[in-house]
Amino acid sequence: MGSNSHESPRTHDSVQELAKELKLNVPRHYIQEHREPTFVSNNSSSPLPSIPVIDMNDFNNILQSNKDPFINLRAACQEWGIFQLVNHGVDKLLIKKMKEEVLKFFNMPLEDKLRYKLVAGDYQGYGQTILHTQDQKIDWADRFYMITNPVHRRKSNLLPEFPPVLRDTMEKYLCELQKLAMYLFGLTGQAVEIDKQEMIDVFEDGMQSVRMTYYPPCPEPDLVIGLTPHSDAAGITILLQVTEVEGLEVKKDGVWIPVNFLPDAFVVNVGDILEIMSNGAYNSIEHRATVNATKERISLAMFFNPKLEADVGPAKSLVANTGAPPLYKTQVMEQYLKDFFSRKLNGKTFLERMKIRYGEATQT
Repeated sequence: MGSNSHESPRTHDSVQELAKELKLNVPRHYIQEHREPTFVSNNSSSPLPSIPVIDMNDFNNILQSNKDPFINLRAACQEWGIFQLVNHGVDKLLIKKMKEEVLKFFNMPLEDKLRYKLVAGDYQGYGQTILHTQDQKIDWADRFYMITNPVHRRKSNLLPEFPPVLRDTMEKYLCELQKLAMYLFGLTGQAVEIDKQEMIDVFEDGMQSVRMTYYPPCPEPDLVIGLTPHSDAAGITILLQVTEVEGLEVKKDGVWIPVNFLPDAFVVNVGDILEIMSNGAYNSIEHRATVNATKERISLAMFFNPKLEADVGPAKSLVANTGAPPLYKTQVMEQYLKDFFSRKLNGKTFLERMKIRYGEATQT
């Protein structure tokens, strides 16, 4: 008896393994019926807009510069909410090794990766999209997500149980990106008149996590999505493109624009929490990931958040320095995370929930 088009096959623990078997039709639960198209320029005289580039050397040599790099940084965070960071100072050999080890992880036999498999009720570990409803669509990707800081919140069966070279490389990488993130928090805060000490008090030794993502090739790439459109519930996200296959897209002025990664650059995007702390001066960018018809794509994202006990709201120093009324409520970070991971936001995004509307009380 013939099979129906897009009939669901047997259950897979991994989209990567499914993609190896798949020849023609994508299973129905991966198909996105209403995926918005990517913007394509048909006019060579008006090429696709590209996300801004921030050069850290401009800040290191600010006294010798005849331009104010803070103006460019603020414009990038306000108009786009995302930028490529060059001359960031992280050792190129460490980045190269990190890429190699992430690739090795996803190339391990499935039974080895399943040692880190997501368990029911948890959100840390290896697996596919976490399902919250029965009819939810599944992203065309396998992920490994874990909390890395505070150290005492790490799960003993994840990073500590990694293959030794991957574990050691990851630890060094986390350390370097932690330094970079704190430097960026200082710069982005200064650009909107947030006192440096307030940024340190909120973010130093804060909640940090990492996500490795594998996007397998798909025979019908326009029918699926690698990563569902969203904004990050973070202060900032620092993204490393592991393979040269691109797929990250951002929504600007209502259209989806592909990001063309520069060699040796990180992509940094503003998250919900930095938008809130900037009192709306910055834009928490909506983004997604598409997939390729013939090639795999791999990325490594690090998320930097406030301390769990910190109050998340418009920065007190910014409100005092500018005299602007707060546009968002204030909430303790740990409570927000509990709500976020249990999806108790009553159908609203974090930003929607935190915005203060006229006549609405300012308390949470």
